[in-house]
Amino acid sequence: MANTEKKEKKKFQFKMPHTYVILISIMVLMLVLTHIIPAGEYDRVEDPVSGKMVVVADSYHEIDVEAPGIFDLFLALQEGYVDAADIMFLIIFAYGFVYVLTKNGTMDAALGTMVRKIGSRVSLLIPITMLVLGILGSTMGIYEEVYGLFPVFVGIFMALGYDAIVGGAIIFLGVSIGYAAGTTNPYNIAVAQDVAGVELYSGMEFRWVIFIAFEALAIFYVMRYAHRVKADPSRSLLKGIAVDSVEMKGINSLDEVKMTTRQKLCLLEFFGVIGFLTYSVLELGWYVNEIAALFLMAMVIAGIISGYSATEICKTFIESTKSMVSSMLIVGFTRGILILMKQGCITDTIVYGLVTVLDGASKYVAAYGMLFLQNIIKFFINGSTSQATITMPIMAPTAELVGLSKQIAVLAYQFGNGFADCFWPTSCALCCGLMGGVPLNKWYRFVTPLFLMMLALEFVFMTIAVWIGY
Repeated sequence: MANTEKKEKKKFQFKMPHTYVILISIMVLMLVLTHIIPAGEYDRVEDPVSGKMVVVADSYHEIDVEAPGIFDLFLALQEGYVDAADIMFLIIFAYGFVYVLTKNGTMDAALGTMVRKIGSRVSLLIPITMLVLGILGSTMGIYEEVYGLFPVFVGIFMALGYDAIVGGAIIFLGVSIGYAAGTTNPYNIAVAQDVAGVELYSGMEFRWVIFIAFEALAIFYVMRYAHRVKADPSRSLLKGIAVDSVEMKGINSLDEVKMTTRQKLCLLEFFGVIGFLTYSVLELGWYVNEIAALFLMAMVIAGIISGYSATEICKTFIESTKSMVSSMLIVGFTRGILILMKQGCITDTIVYGLVTVLDGASKYVAAYGMLFLQNIIKFFINGSTSQATITMPIMAPTAELVGLSKQIAVLAYQFGNGFADCFWPTSCALCCGLMGGVPLNKWYRFVTPLFLMMLALEFVFMTIAVWIGY
C-alpha cells in the first residue's frame, strides 16, 4: 500500500520544463495576446533636450494592424537571432578567450597562486566584485558590457569550490542591481528625469541610500548561498546538472599548480584585456561589437603566446563554441518574444490599460500602483531607455494629478524597470545562457526569495519617499 502511494506521488509530481520550452510558451502566449489585445499606439515626438522620441500623453489610439500568425512566430524567432547576432558573437568570442586560457593551464595556475595567497579569504572576492560592478552600473550605466565576464567568473568560482550560479550571480546581480539603483546612470535616471521634467540628477542622496541597501542585500544573499554550497556541495541547486563551463581542477589540487613563463604572459594579457575593456567602455564609448572584437583578438594572441599553431588556434576555437551553442541560442528566443509583441503593436495598449487603473487613486495607493505597474510593464518592454520614453510622459502627469511629485514617478520607474531584470524571463534567460546554460527553473529557485525581498524593500522606499515628500 505504501509503495502504491509513493508511485502515485511520483506520477503527479510536477517537473519544470526545459528553458527553451518556457521561452517558446511565452512566445505562443504573446502570439495569442496579439489576437486578443487591440493594436494601438501613442503619438511620439522628439524631445528637444535628449533627442529621443517620447510619448505624447493622452494620445493613445487604436490602429489597424494585422495580427501575426503561426508562421510569423517562427519568423520572429529567426529575426530574433539576426537582431541578437552582436550579443551571440560576443558570447562566443569571450568564451573562446577564456577557453584558450583554461586549456593552456593559465587559469588553473592563476587560481593556484590565488589560493596560496589569500587562503580562506577567497570568499571576499564576492562582495568586492559585486560592489565594483554595482558602482559601475549605478554611475556609468555599465550592463551589457560585462557579458564577456560571465564565463570567466563561472569558471573561476566553480574551480574554487562553488557552482555556476555563484559565479554568474556575482556578475548578474552585482551589475544589474547597481544599474537599477542608479545614481548618475545616464540610461535610466538621466533619461527618466529629463522626460518627466525633473531637474537632472536631483534626489541623489536618497538614491545612494537605495543603492547601499539593495547592493548590501544582494551581496549578503549571494554570500549566504555561496557559503552553503562551499560547505556542502550537495546543497547546490545545480547538483547533478552539468553546465557548459570550462573544466577546472579541484580546489585541493590547485595549490600544487605552478605557473610557466607562457602562462604568466597569458595572465598578464588577461588582466590587460580586462583593464583595457574598462577603459574603452568608459572613455572610448565602446559597445558590444568592439568588445566582441577585443575578445576575438585576445583569443588569437593567447593562442600565439601559448605556442599554438594557426591550425591549433582554430581547432581550439571550434572546441569552445561547441559547449556554448545552447547558451547562445537562448538569446534568439528572448529577442523573438519582443519582436512578436512589436509586430502585434500591443505594448502601448498594455501600458495604456495598466495606467488607467491609477485614475482617482490616493497618494500611497498611486505610488504603490506605479511601482507595481512598472514591474509588469518591464515584462513587455526591453530596455531602460525605451521604458522611460514610453511610460514617463504618462506616469509623471498622473503622479501630479494625485498630489505626488514627478520624482516619485521616476523612482517607481527606476525600481520597476531595474530590479525586475533578474526575474522576468525576457531578461534573465539571456544571463542564464551566459552562465553556461544554467536551467531557468534553477535560477528561479535561487533568485525568487531575493526578488521578493527586493520587492518588499521597493515598497518600503516608496513609502518613505511619499512620507518625506521626495
